[in-house]
Amino acid sequence: MTITEKLYVGGAWTEPEGGHYEVVNPATEEVVGLAPEASRAQVHEAAAAAREAFAGWSRTKPEERAAILDRAAGLMARDAAAHVELARAETGATTATARSMQVAVGSARFRRYARGALEPVEQALPPQISEAGPMGRAGVLGAVAVRRPVGVVTCITSYNNPWANPAGKIAPALAMGNTVVVKPAPQDPLSVFAMVRALEEAGVPAGVVNLVTGSAPAAGEAAVDSPDVDMVSFTGSTAVGQAIGEVCGRTLKRQLMELGGKGAALVFDDADLDAAVMGIGTTFAFYSGQICTAPTRVLAQRGIHDRLVEKLAAYTGHLRVGDPAERGTVVGPVISAAHRDRVESYVELGRKEGARVVAGGERPDLAKGFYVAPTLLADCTAGMRVVREEIFGPVVVVVPFDDEEEGIALAGDTDYGLIDYVWSGDVARAFRVGARLRSGGVGINTIGRNMEAPFGGFKKSGVGRDVGSYALHAYSELQAMVWPG
Repeated sequence: MTITEKLYVGGAWTEPEGGHYEVVNPATEEVVGLAPEASRAQVHEAAAAAREAFAGWSRTKPEERAAILDRAAGLMARDAAAHVELARAETGATTATARSMQVAVGSARFRRYARGALEPVEQALPPQISEAGPMGRAGVLGAVAVRRPVGVVTCITSYNNPWANPAGKIAPALAMGNTVVVKPAPQDPLSVFAMVRALEEAGVPAGVVNLVTGSAPAAGEAAVDSPDVDMVSFTGSTAVGQAIGEVCGRTLKRQLMELGGKGAALVFDDADLDAAVMGIGTTFAFYSGQICTAPTRVLAQRGIHDRLVEKLAAYTGHLRVGDPAERGTVVGPVISAAHRDRVESYVELGRKEGARVVAGGERPDLAKGFYVAPTLLADCTAGMRVVREEIFGPVVVVVPFDDEEEGIALAGDTDYGLIDYVWSGDVARAFRVGARLRSGGVGINTIGRNMEAPFGGFKKSGVGRDVGSYALHAYSELQAMVWPG
């Protein structure tokens, strides 16, 4: 049975004025469900509903907000099996990825920000002694900095993770007392409807959470340009982020932008190559390379270059490509036929630019689905487009370097700066190199992330930081309160 969804506006499930569009399973090319086509007017109505609800929600006790977020997390966990099937169907993620990296992370983030709602919002500041003068008598002035909610937040998410990404925006925004308009990516919005239903069942008041969808840019544009919106939190491509930033700039809306990446993996001669291969190899596996934090640009010191390329090629040979619902599948499809064609065009471009295809490079022989073979390109140089541009697929490029200075220079020769990685047996050198990388995060001999550490990018990889308590800061404004002592 095909799922047919409605918009969620002001606490009511509402028929879309633009009808519905099909959400397609990228593994089978079958229709998973029908998502609503919201009109501009309906998106603006959603923002107006969030504005109306803001006064009441922002004044609720933190304990009340925490309880609702915690109940929502429990409801998501209760129905996890169904959520995993839906996430797998609309994203093409393997069962293991849908379970552990999508649904489980989404629920965990709501639990994290249930606790976050109870974090202190006031910071006492040192008193200041003021001498008598034009401003008044001499005296002591006390002060406190207080975090206040921003207001109405539009949350626009990318298609690679319809649970973790929206949860990472909605939960901290609500915890701080904001209301939200959620606009998920058109390719995989159905999981977000399940998330919003959990919030509704958990008792979130009408208008606090609103959900709009659309297959064309119009719905997202309306969610950004609405006069009722105070802040836009966006995860997606740099090009779209720049366009959103221009609109926000006209009325000075707050922005949180998590944009593209072309993560460098610097592998030195003394590195544990097996560990480096395992880390870099996640690019091929997780989300079929559709992840902005992937180490897609491998910078290999010449002493280990050939061995590293050989090991990476062997690694790709052990990755089973196929139906993500089948046990043993490691690499599922990319999100759409159009994106498959885009990734394949980059592989062909790499060939024309002089790169050597060491592994992959051909479309897998599967009857249906939007599959791309894990592809390794060697003999690359810094000027190649496949080295400089975000491909967002299971493609890794390898560039050799001679010494530490050249490796650092190559790592920085990019428009992006989200997360870079350093593999070296000399930990002191690894930290020394990491400190010189212009990126929002650096993994030292690991691709793992500490989920309390700030997340965001330098340069064209974004604006602002979230995750952990930093997300609570991102969705708040600072107010200073001063009084005579």
